[in-house]
Amino acid sequence: MKYGFDNEKYLRIQSEQITKRIAQFGDKLYLEFGGKLFDDHHASRVLPGFQPDSKLRMLMTLSDKAEVVQVISALDIEKNKMRADLGITYDEDILRLREEFEKCGLYVGGVVITHFNGQSSAAAYRQRLERLGIKVYYHYTIDGYPNNVALIDSDEGFGKNDYVETTRPLVVVTAPGPGSGKMAVCLSQLYHEHQRGVKAGYAKFETFPVWNLPLKHPVNIAYEAATADLNDVNMIDPFHLEAYGKIAINYNRDIEIFPVLNAIFEGIYGENPYKSPTDMGVNMVGFCMSDEDACCDAARDEIIRRYYTALNGLALGSSNDSEVNKINLNLQQAKISTDYRRTTVAARDRKDLTGLASSAIELNDGSIITASQSPLLGPSAALLINAMKHLAGIDHAKKLIPEFMIEPIQKTKVTYLHGNNPRLHTDEVLVALSVLSKDDADCAKALEQLPRLYGCQVHSTVMLSEVDRKIFKKLGIGLTCDPVRKI
Repeated sequence: MKYGFDNEKYLRIQSEQITKRIAQFGDKLYLEFGGKLFDDHHASRVLPGFQPDSKLRMLMTLSDKAEVVQVISALDIEKNKMRADLGITYDEDILRLREEFEKCGLYVGGVVITHFNGQSSAAAYRQRLERLGIKVYYHYTIDGYPNNVALIDSDEGFGKNDYVETTRPLVVVTAPGPGSGKMAVCLSQLYHEHQRGVKAGYAKFETFPVWNLPLKHPVNIAYEAATADLNDVNMIDPFHLEAYGKIAINYNRDIEIFPVLNAIFEGIYGENPYKSPTDMGVNMVGFCMSDEDACCDAARDEIIRRYYTALNGLALGSSNDSEVNKINLNLQQAKISTDYRRTTVAARDRKDLTGLASSAIELNDGSIITASQSPLLGPSAALLINAMKHLAGIDHAKKLIPEFMIEPIQKTKVTYLHGNNPRLHTDEVLVALSVLSKDDADCAKALEQLPRLYGCQVHSTVMLSEVDRKIFKKLGIGLTCDPVRKI
């Protein structure tokens, strides 16, 4: 993997920036953490070198002052919204993240259920959390939000929300994913703190869009593609432009909510310390790219990956045409097509040559390896073996797993387990190689190459099984698939 981001510099200057912002306010600072706090895989893909736990590591330096408040939308609970990168629902991720935060020594307070309007699923989730000893608070839907400032900043607006009890000067507000209502929770708390005579401030830690990169920079376009289901749109911050005469990039939801924040701050302090939505942020990512070309390449690849994910979702009924069309527009804005992804072209060329389902992988040295399905192996299993052989310097003609060993496995799959596909999946190939590695040096040597696949890119001309997708994910391989069901 070609690195383009200086993670250590990021940890240093980001911590310094947040510490400065804490000192700017009085009794308490509500810090909205956008994106993923614990495992920001999107950032690590578009900024190669960014570590998925960077935000957490930075926060741990402030752990004695901080507590975490988690936010989840009742709408996401109702529709069982999934984290695509982990394959679990948002409500389960709240508990997973809570456990991980506590393992790291962070104090975790209550859970806020936002957008509550009497949903039975949300009420049941609250009962579940309370049985676990977790404090839960409701924040309600406000008519006309975010434009009806007079109603929002009143007892019938934020005043109706439950007051979230906190005990530390830095309150980190986080959620499993975007659109959960984190900012509204922070603003509601400012309203309630003011009613109690507590001087509180607000700041936003959002990695994307990167405020000091151009509007159509690939990294910022990749953020739009990642949030296509939310209809987020990157925009030039008009408030920042008016106040400073300088261009800064923000996104529609922050710009729309700024008048609300402005009204609340004016009500509390008499004036707003922030002249623009961009001023609210503390993001220093844009100062830490060590190789911008590498980040641009990674971001373009991410846009294509999001496009294929949406196409696959459309084929499976989990996404819609508007999401696909929006990301297609992102491709045009980035001036690329799916052919920019080298593995896409290589896999399709292999399919055209053989007439069979095929796949291709781009290794970290730039080499392209391809494979097609056979009566014994699926295209992803065959590709994994070919890639390991190449990296280990093993003759391609050598059969690492003898046919006499594969046939009994196939019989078990079809005859005893009543499967329809006799071909071996990636996990079955790896288990077979592990068994053989005790007596076969080449099998052992092939398995030793697996860490070298981290960061590699794969494309398949058919949608892979859940098993194969999980194996590629565990190996750290970026996967895309044509929206074609496997035959």
